[in-house]
Amino acid sequence: MDGYSSYNQVNMAVEDIEKTTLITPWRTYCYTMMPLGLKNIGATYQRTTITFLHDLMHKGAEAYVDDMIIKSKQRDGHVLTLQ
Repeated sequence: MDGYSSYNQVNMAVEDIEKTTLITPWRTYCYTMMPLGLKNIGATYQRTTITFLHDLMHKGAEAYVDDMIIKSKQRDGHVLTLQ
Protein backbone atom coordinates (compact mmCIF):
# COMPACT_ATOMS: atom_id res chain seq x y z
CA MET A 1 0.00 0.00 0.00
CA ASP A 2 1.27 3.46 -0.79
CA GLY A 3 0.38 6.33 1.54
CA TYR A 4 1.56 9.04 -0.86
CA SER A 5 -1.21 11.57 -0.22
CA SER A 6 -1.29 10.72 3.48
CA TYR A 7 1.47 13.24 4.13
CA ASN A 8 -1.18 15.92 3.76
CA GLN A 9 -3.17 14.47 6.65
CA VAL A 10 -0.60 14.91 9.44
CA ASN A 11 -1.65 17.75 11.75
CA MET A 12 0.81 20.54 12.48
CA ALA A 13 1.66 21.29 16.10
CA VAL A 14 -0.22 24.42 17.16
CA GLU A 15 3.00 26.23 18.06
CA ASP A 16 4.42 25.58 14.56
CA ILE A 17 1.47 26.70 12.44
CA GLU A 18 2.64 30.32 12.25
CA LYS A 19 6.03 29.16 10.94
CA THR A 20 4.36 28.08 7.68
CA THR A 21 2.75 31.46 6.96
CA LEU A 22 2.26 32.48 3.34
CA ILE A 23 1.63 36.14 2.57
CA THR A 24 -0.23 37.02 -0.63
CA PRO A 25 -1.57 40.37 -1.87
CA TRP A 26 -5.06 39.25 -0.79
CA ARG A 27 -4.60 37.35 2.47
CA THR A 28 -2.24 35.63 4.88
CA TYR A 29 -2.46 31.84 5.03
CA CYS A 30 -1.04 29.22 7.41
CA TYR A 31 -0.85 25.46 6.94
CA THR A 32 -2.76 23.43 9.52
CA MET A 33 -1.59 20.13 8.00
CA MET A 34 2.06 19.40 7.24
CA PRO A 35 2.97 20.40 3.67
CA LEU A 36 5.19 18.05 1.68
CA GLY A 37 8.15 20.46 1.58
CA LEU A 38 8.93 20.48 5.32
CA LYS A 39 12.25 18.96 6.35
CA ASN A 40 10.87 16.65 9.04
CA ILE A 41 7.66 15.44 7.35
CA GLY A 42 9.23 12.07 6.45
CA ALA A 43 10.27 11.29 10.02
CA THR A 44 6.98 12.56 11.42
CA TYR A 45 4.96 10.46 9.01
CA GLN A 46 7.13 7.41 9.74
CA ARG A 47 6.44 7.77 13.49
CA THR A 48 2.72 8.18 12.80
CA THR A 49 2.63 5.06 10.63
CA ILE A 50 4.53 2.97 13.18
CA THR A 51 2.21 4.18 15.95
CA PHE A 52 -0.83 3.31 13.84
CA LEU A 53 0.46 -0.19 13.00
CA HIS A 54 2.11 -0.79 16.39
CA ASP A 55 0.33 -4.08 17.20
CA LEU A 56 1.04 -5.51 13.73
CA MET A 57 4.63 -4.37 13.22
CA HIS A 58 7.03 -7.24 12.46
CA LYS A 59 4.13 -9.73 12.67
CA GLY A 60 1.65 -8.96 9.90
CA ALA A 61 2.79 -5.54 8.69
CA GLU A 62 5.88 -3.53 7.85
CA ALA A 63 6.11 0.21 7.25
CA TYR A 64 8.78 2.35 5.65
CA VAL A 65 8.04 6.05 5.24
CA ASP A 66 4.94 6.08 2.99
CA ASP A 67 4.89 2.39 2.03
CA MET A 68 3.12 -0.30 4.04
CA ILE A 69 3.28 -4.04 3.46
CA ILE A 70 0.71 -6.45 4.87
CA LYS A 71 2.00 -10.02 4.92
CA SER A 72 0.82 -13.52 5.80
CA LYS A 73 1.51 -17.12 4.86
CA GLN A 74 -2.08 -17.92 3.86
CA ARG A 75 -4.70 -15.94 1.95
CA ASP A 76 -7.18 -16.08 4.85
CA GLY A 77 -4.58 -14.69 7.23
CA HIS A 78 -3.91 -11.84 4.83
CA VAL A 79 -7.58 -10.83 4.78
CA LEU A 80 -7.72 -10.97 8.59
CA THR A 81 -4.64 -8.78 8.90
CA LEU A 82 -6.14 -6.21 6.50
CA GLN A 83 -9.37 -6.14 8.49
